[in-house]
Formats: sequence, C-alpha cells, structure tokens
Amino acid sequence: MCGIAGFIDFNKKSNKEHIDAMNDTLYHRGPDGGNSIVIENENYIAGLGHRRLAIIDVSTSANQPMQFNHLWITFNGEIYNFQEIKDELIQLDHTFKTQSDTEVILHAFTQWGEKCVDKFIGMFAFVILDTQSQQITCIRDRAGVKPFFYYWHNNVFLYASELKAFHKHPAFVKEINIDAVAAFLQYGNVPTPHCIFKHTFKLKPGHILNLELSNTNTKPITKSYWSVYTAYNSPKVDISFDEAKVKTEAILKSACEYRMVSDVPVGVFLSGGYDSTCVAALLQKDRSTPLKTYTIGVPDIGLNEAPYAKDTAKILGTDHTEVMCTEKEVLEGIYQLPYYYDEPFADSSALPTTLVSKIARKEVTVALSADAGDEVFAGYNRYDYLLRYRNKLANIPSLFRNSAAGLMDIIPSEAIPVLKHKYNFHNRYEKMKGILRNPSEESIMLSLSQQFTDKQLKDYIKPNFQTLQTAYQSRELSKNTFSSLAYMQAIDYQTYLVDDILQKVDRATMTASLEGREPFLDHRVIEWAATLPDAYKYNNGNKKYIVKEIVHQYVPQSTMDRPKMGFAIPIASWLSNELKGLVDSYINEEKITNQGIFHWEAIAELKHNFFKGKKELDYKIWYVLMFQMWYEKWMETT
Repeated sequence: MCGIAGFIDFNKKSNKEHIDAMNDTLYHRGPDGGNSIVIENENYIAGLGHRRLAIIDVSTSANQPMQFNHLWITFNGEIYNFQEIKDELIQLDHTFKTQSDTEVILHAFTQWGEKCVDKFIGMFAFVILDTQSQQITCIRDRAGVKPFFYYWHNNVFLYASELKAFHKHPAFVKEINIDAVAAFLQYGNVPTPHCIFKHTFKLKPGHILNLELSNTNTKPITKSYWSVYTAYNSPKVDISFDEAKVKTEAILKSACEYRMVSDVPVGVFLSGGYDSTCVAALLQKDRSTPLKTYTIGVPDIGLNEAPYAKDTAKILGTDHTEVMCTEKEVLEGIYQLPYYYDEPFADSSALPTTLVSKIARKEVTVALSADAGDEVFAGYNRYDYLLRYRNKLANIPSLFRNSAAGLMDIIPSEAIPVLKHKYNFHNRYEKMKGILRNPSEESIMLSLSQQFTDKQLKDYIKPNFQTLQTAYQSRELSKNTFSSLAYMQAIDYQTYLVDDILQKVDRATMTASLEGREPFLDHRVIEWAATLPDAYKYNNGNKKYIVKEIVHQYVPQSTMDRPKMGFAIPIASWLSNELKGLVDSYINEEKITNQGIFHWEAIAELKHNFFKGKKELDYKIWYVLMFQMWYEKWMETT
C-alpha cells in the first residue's frame, strides 16, 4: 500500500517542484521511498508521484513510478493473485525484471488493455500514462478499498490518494462546495463521487476514468466496469444451507489466504466478534505457526472487548497482543483528525482504529481486518429494525405515528428511564422520529443514515444548496430479485462502507504506515453472498447466520454469544465534559458568523438544547465540531 499523486497540465505551467511537493504530503502512506517523474509533451506536462510502503518485492527495482515500453504507472494497493497472472503472461511470451505486482499490472495492461482489471483480485487505485496513445487511464478497485481523488478545472487534472496533496499545486482552487457541506452534516462524510471542494471528485469504486491527452479541449470521462447490483440482480442459488456454508467458507478462506501474500510481517485485528474471529480462525486452522493478533481496549470509556478477544485467541492458538489505552490517549487523537482526514469526517471510531493501527505497526507492516462482514452478510442492527418493524409501523395510521414523533421532539432521550443508559440509545432515539413519520424502505434507510433531515439543513445552512445525488437514491435493484434486506445491503455497500468504514480504515492505518487488508471485500465474496437466499444471512432475527455457523465450527457458540459492541465512543459524555472547552472554542458566534456558512441562531439553539439535557443531539454537535476543526485546518491555516 502506498500513496500516489500527479497532474496533467495542459497549460504547461507545472514542474518537478510541484509534483514533489504533492508527493511529500503523502509521506505517512509510504515512508520506504518516494519518487516522481515529469513528462513533457507539446500539449501538456505530466507529473507522476509515488510514496512507497514496501510490501511485495521490497527491493528498489520495484520502486515507482515504473515504466514498461510506452507505459508509465503509479499504483496504490495490492494485486493478491499477481503470481497467477504473471504465470499466464509468461506463457504469452512476457518477461519480467522484478517480483512486484506493479510490473504485472503494466504487462497485463499491455496484453489485455482495460479488461486486465477483470483478472485482478485485490485493492487498487492506479494511473497508467500511455505516451503512445496519449491517454491516461485511472482505475479504482471494485469495492473502493483504496481512495482516488481527482480535480479538473481550467485545463488542469490533479489526482491523489488524499486531498491534502492538491493543496500543494498552484492550480488548485480550494473553494468549498456548499452542497457537500450539507451532505456532510447528514452523513458524517461527503458521499462519493462528491468532494468538499468544487471541481473535485472521488472516482467511484468499480470505475475507470479516461483522459485523452492529444486534445486540449478534453475532459475526464468515467465508466463502470463492475457493479454490486450485477450480483444482487442475479438469481438466488438453489442449494441447501449446509452446501452454502461449505462454499462460503471456501471462498472466505481463499480471500483470507490471498491477503497473507507479503514479503513483510502480517497480523490480524481481533476484536473477538464474529467477523474478526472468522478471519483469524480460517487462517490459523492450517498453520503450525501462530498468527499475530491484536486487540485494543479502553476500559475508561467502557470500550473493552479485550477479554473476549483473549478467550478467542486462546481457543484458536494465536500469538495475541492485548493493549489497554486510557481515555486520555483516545481524546488526544482528536487534534490529529483534521490533518489525516483532510475532508470533513465524523466517525468517532477513527480514534481507537488509529490507536490499534499504531500498536500493530510496532510488530507488523500488514494487518488484516474484518470490515464489510456486516454489509455482506447482514450484520447491522438497522437490518433487524427494518425487517422486524417496517410492516408493523406502516400499518399504524399516520396520525398516530406523527403524533408519537412530535411527542419525542418534546421529551428528551435523557428523560427515558433505563433505556437512556443503553449503548447508542440517544442517537437511535433521534433517528426513530424520522422512521415514525415515514416507514418506507427508502425513508428508513435515510433516517438511519442521516443526522440532519433536508428540512433541518435549511435552518442551519445560510447559502442555497442542492441535495447531492448519491447511491442512496439508487434504483438499480431489479424488481425480480428485490427484498428489503437486499435493498439495504446494496445501498450500504456503495455508501456507508465506502465513505465511512473504508475511508476510516485507510486513513487510520496509513497514519501509522500500516497496510490494512480486507478479506470480506474480496469481490468474489460479495458476488457469492448476494446470490444466497436472505434466510441464510438473516434467519428469524439471527443476523450474519451463515458466518456464525462457520465460526461455531472453531469457537464454541457459548464463547461468541454476546451483544455487538463495536468501537463505541461516549460522544455525549465527552462533549458535555472533557470536550466542552473544545466545543465552546470552535462553535461560537464569532467563528460561525465569520465563516458565513451556518445560521448562528440555529447552531446556538442546537448547542443550548444539548447542554440543557437533550443528549440525543450529541452526534449533531459532534458533526458540527468536526467540520469546524476541519475548516480551521484546511481553510484558515493552509
């Protein structure tokens, strides 16, 4: 895993200093080396930069940017099956100089063109400059594990693994996209393909971008080469559950083993939950050498899965490292978030994820995690809510539903006995209001995904804005294969997974120069899981049913059965106590008024109501705080 950056400047004003400056901002992504090249043409000047974290073929011969004939590449990621592809290419008379997967991409592109991507099992974002055909081709992996940002304005094309690189190029205009601000307040991130800045985008997962270089009137063109809906729109497999379990385990085992391909030490994040236990169990079962597994606990804030992970590690026989951190250590990480998450980002679990990455990096360079198990095999509580309650809610007359929601507007969540102490109750209480008002599948999905409604945003944001078109509005699921569960899973796979989970893990691991690998995001896994009958994934209220049945073969059910924890951060408590000074410093009349983005009166009321006891507003305050901290870092000090 590495960092890439570059430009195509049709104005011919860019130079080597610009690409080096862009590249240097990505040092944390690749501390093992950094190189760049500049190619001049009568129509343009091109710059390709690369920061290297050496994982496969750690010799300098595998450094990038890399050239093969008339092709240049800068590549971030891993092609796990590169050896099989290399063997195929050797049979087609290709010869190789390195043992790297980067060189395999170049030869595969030479042999098959863009169709080469169909052969790749991996995570990747790469740019190939063809000096013969005068074209650049940018490709992002199917699930969107690796980030790819690009900017197109005034005949300059910029690209990078992180937005911060763009700030180092003189052609970049950092003008805020107010539509993206509104989207951030709703989702806690800026949804793909949009960005916080105008003229700036994220390449969609499973997409290719082409830019013709022989024509100065060109513009980037994107197209899809893979879609999760192809799998969800395929007929369900007609096999028994036991047969499905065997095949599912085989596919997961293959995905896990591919992600052990490395020339440097590899470890596994182990929480003791089903997904991470599944990864560790499948990898350990045929190994005589214990896997290195890692768990973090923060007992001060009730975030401590360490005892469960320890029990699981003992049963599986892994070499386990358990690290306890203090609340103070977690809190200190808040001040680094705006730099590493250089677009507004509000998932508070980025804090413990970054901590465990730094701990693992002391012993390994690669760590496997189990993200996407919930999206692929139906593990989220929101799937449970929809399948259990949607029809019941829809049958309640709208008058009663709206009255109940109105009453909840008046009664704060903090006033609800017993439940107010439950994990994430305040946030769920707030979301339930939207579900009561409209219990359709789309409305439930949006209510569970958004913090601010469209109506509320108009009260908070000063300038006029438009609602961004995102994958949340997708209508691609076929009527022939439609189910409420498939609908939510497919939406999550393209939205929450890409823009929250994967962005969080990429930045958190790269902060520590650690490569994160995701077995559940092997495209073969979702292509298979999407065709399984819903009941194999969600069985009479039992979420992730097939994964659990696989895990129970290795770890007793009695050890595994407990409430889902996740990286739960006590946002309401922090904002009311330890972080109250930070809230007052960033969310005050002077700052808000000077920015001209928000209505101070609405923000002031939100703040007042929260501190007066409406703890269900905690995430709204957190989102505003994260935006304000980002704004100071990237709009006021750079």
